[in-house]
Amino acid sequence: MRKLVIGLVVVAIALAVGVFAFQRDIGNWLFERAAQQRVGADRAGFGDGLSVGLCGTGSPLPNPARAGPCNIIIAGERVFVVDMGEGGARNLNLMGIDPGRIEAVFLTHFHSDHIDGMGPLALLHWTGANADTPLAVIGPDGLQQVVEGFNAVYRADHGYRVAHHGETIVPPTGGGFRAMSFTMPASPQVVFEQDGLRVTAFPVQHDPVKPAVGYRFDYKGRSVVISGDTARSASLEAAAKGADILIHDALQPQMVGKITDALESAGQSNTAQITRDILDYHASPEDAAKSAQAAGVKQLVLSHLVPPIPGSFFYPAFLGDAADHFGGAIIVGEDGMIFTLPANSDTIEASTRL
Repeated sequence: MRKLVIGLVVVAIALAVGVFAFQRDIGNWLFERAAQQRVGADRAGFGDGLSVGLCGTGSPLPNPARAGPCNIIIAGERVFVVDMGEGGARNLNLMGIDPGRIEAVFLTHFHSDHIDGMGPLALLHWTGANADTPLAVIGPDGLQQVVEGFNAVYRADHGYRVAHHGETIVPPTGGGFRAMSFTMPASPQVVFEQDGLRVTAFPVQHDPVKPAVGYRFDYKGRSVVISGDTARSASLEAAAKGADILIHDALQPQMVGKITDALESAGQSNTAQITRDILDYHASPEDAAKSAQAAGVKQLVLSHLVPPIPGSFFYPAFLGDAADHFGGAIIVGEDGMIFTLPANSDTIEASTRL
């Protein structure tokens, strides 16, 4: 009996070793195939039109399914981002968009959740593009201080990269950011115009946060408006007139109220007060819908979602009565969504890349 038991143990060990070796070989083969298919496969091209992607639809409240606020704009072959929250650069890679192709970052304001992903973006742009000039950042007054702060924080890392990889791979002059600021506009103001792409900044209502702007992108007869963070804002409605897509931040007050009640019950009164405070400087889904209707946009996409939503089952509760206030399509944004607007057309093509 003892010999039989020993024999079975030996057979089991041999089988385990064989299975492990087989699994290792299969794993290596699958990984090699995936690397060949994904690495360097820049899928940013969407034709000669205007596209907008959601590389982050979350907020400062933790949500493992959503990165911080981040939007990607593709106008023909030109690539830009609007805001860069935590995890945004990661999502760009997962969406098949090479950060090295990004020409500039537009910032709507300087809340931490809209800028805390900029460090990784700068590194990926620098190394991916073999850049010899820092990545441009465009935004309202105060931008210089933000950019100088990031450059200071990453200065040591910048030196490590050059020392390790060499100046040919990472040119010493190409790391970090360079600021291109504009004065906070009192009304819509063109802040960028090249090769048929026009970018207009406009003020939004996000007090006490100032400056705070949204952006409108116009290219070959198509247009996208990104609200940044704002309560319902007449200036946004004026700037968004006739746009194809309005991407608007959205906070559902009833859901946030339930979180506030739970925090109070748990004795977390300080955090409960914060959840009360955020109600007055974000639009509800209903308010965003009213703005979309007033502006006459074709489609409303909600992003910067507050509170975190566990899954699509909760979307109707999050939307509330928004559909009663807007006659077009309302989409609850998810990370990886892409909306493509072919040039000189009226169609909107939707896809997901995560």
